Amino acid sequence: MKILFASAPGYGLTLPLIPLVWAARAAGHDVLLATTSEIAEVSARAGLPVCDVFPGRDIWADLLSGVKDGGGPDPDEPEEYRIARQHQGPFGLFTAAMTAGTIEAGRAFGADLVVYPSDHGAGPLAAVALGVPALEVGNRISWSARDVSWHSEHEDFLSGDLIALMREKLGLGDTPPNVLARIDPRAPSMGGLRADEEYADDRDGVPWWPMQFVPYNGGSVLPEWVLRKADRPRIAVTLGTVVPVMSGISSLKVVLDALGGMDVEVVLAAGTTDLSELGELPANVRSVGYLPLSVFLPGCAAIVHHGGSGTTAAPLFYGVPQLVLPSFADNPMSAERVVDRGVGVSHDPATVDVDTVRKLVRQLIEDGSFREAAAEVRAEMAAQPSPADIIARTVAALG
Repeated sequence: MKILFASAPGYGLTLPLIPLVWAARAAGHDVLLATTSEIAEVSARAGLPVCDVFPGRDIWADLLSGVKDGGGPDPDEPEEYRIARQHQGPFGLFTAAMTAGTIEAGRAFGADLVVYPSDHGAGPLAAVALGVPALEVGNRISWSARDVSWHSEHEDFLSGDLIALMREKLGLGDTPPNVLARIDPRAPSMGGLRADEEYADDRDGVPWWPMQFVPYNGGSVLPEWVLRKADRPRIAVTLGTVVPVMSGISSLKVVLDALGGMDVEVVLAAGTTDLSELGELPANVRSVGYLPLSVFLPGCAAIVHHGGSGTTAAPLFYGVPQLVLPSFADNPMSAERVVDRGVGVSHDPATVDVDTVRKLVRQLIEDGSFREAAAEVRAEMAAQPSPADIIARTVAALG
């Protein structure tokens, strides 16, 4: 079987999909990932065959020109760009820019199935255009299959003026995608499904299947210190890839000032973010640039992060308590899930101060209930069907 995986060009949207792509390839299926921008190269380094469906243009530059600098759309750009900017933000822009290329790639590939994350409108539209079934993969730790908020938000990506225009331009009519199932990668106690549970979506009766979230953050040649047990609590710190660009790193300075005064070892994973405004880092901070979380997170006593979906899910997989400083988008919902389940704490990054960070991190380290709850969630996730199980179940559903 030939499986087209279609994903938007964001780390948090594509990286969680990669273990499922690996599972399909390991089962003997031909795979192709349709994406664009930086994520095309990132995915290729994960060993995947990749098609850049929007080559020669940086879609993130297009997005940031309108969001950060207040710039308006190019008067010569297609109407779907204008509608996307006005009504659907980045996900709409990805749909407008990537749908035609995704369909073209799937047609040339001869796709028998399209797999896509829930927020990526190009996926279901490609499945309709190609006349093949689809598998939709939920990609947010904060939303559950049963949540009304999930439904209301998700419907924006499959209806409205933008989708209507795309359907008209591509000659797709009003045929809905033939979705075999929707995948829920959340732990049962955090809104997901038990291993033996299935949930029929009340919108269209499509079943939701549970799947174990398997973190993928890239590969790395391990630094020697990673394999050594820390002689004091090791604290991971990251703001992901989007927050520093959109919101700056002022909250990061507060966190590092706080942790710099504690008897802990800090691993700062800031990617390519310019840290010069922070000045000299505290002596106990190890700045590692882009080092995959999965490399060093298992040895950490806690993690401080922004609440991105993948960044929230990874410490759940490893049983690590969390301090979430949520910024925007689904970050606050991720923080709410973490607090409600008792696997961590949260605070508004706009008002957090040094004393508060120290208090909250000490709480995570010293109060064993957080690690106990995190261990419970880890065990729940381990009991869910693996990505390989999902591929096998999909093949069986196709007959």
